[in-house]
Amino acid sequence: MRNVLRLAGLFVLLAIMPNANAADVSGTWKGAFDFQGTSVPLTFHLTVAGSAVTGTVEGLPTTPAEIHDGKVDGDSVTFWVNSDYQGTTYKLVYKGKVSAGQIEFSFGTEDGSWGTTMTAKSGDMPVAKPSGPDATGTWKGSFDFQGTNVPLTFHLTAADGVLTGTVEGLPPSPLEIHEGKVDGDTVTFAVTTDYQGSPVRLVYKGKVSADGIKFSFGTEDGSWGTELTVVKSI
Repeated sequence: MRNVLRLAGLFVLLAIMPNANAADVSGTWKGAFDFQGTSVPLTFHLTVAGSAVTGTVEGLPTTPAEIHDGKVDGDSVTFWVNSDYQGTTYKLVYKGKVSAGQIEFSFGTEDGSWGTTMTAKSGDMPVAKPSGPDATGTWKGSFDFQGTNVPLTFHLTAADGVLTGTVEGLPPSPLEIHEGKVDGDTVTFAVTTDYQGSPVRLVYKGKVSADGIKFSFGTEDGSWGTELTVVKSI
């Protein structure tokens, strides 16, 4: 009888103890995913109790989005959130693989019509610098337009694969950069300028090196284009 009671007590203890093999995902995790050419940063605030995961996701159109049915099983974490897109609510299902200092997520709509992947890193860890030359800074150069020299100044900030900033020298100035991305030594973005009273979207692609950024740019429809090289202003 005594042995039976001991076994019963052991079973109860095991039942209430957290899964010793479950990965600890408690904390803040940050990353970004690509959506139609735009980098979307997300922040995950996760709390683990036993095998249950609760928390929120920041950065989606509905923010913060509450986590539902969160579970951790070994090195896997799963949950779902509701998010609004163009007036419609979608259920996004997340599945993550936990390793040292990061979670590799695959996620998408419940019906499988859309999905993507991303890597979220612990908010307590230093953010790794992107590979390749740094595009951050002020860059100056000029290009020829119908026999006239047009000087441009680029104020750029690169962080986690995203490029933001402004371009001075085109009307109306300064122009805000849109859809800016950094991929190794390549930067891309778009601006909307005014030409003879009409808005014109210009698409830029630049190659960053220690000597400067060599841009090719022009209208989105390819009807006009040119090149220029800018150097960093000290």
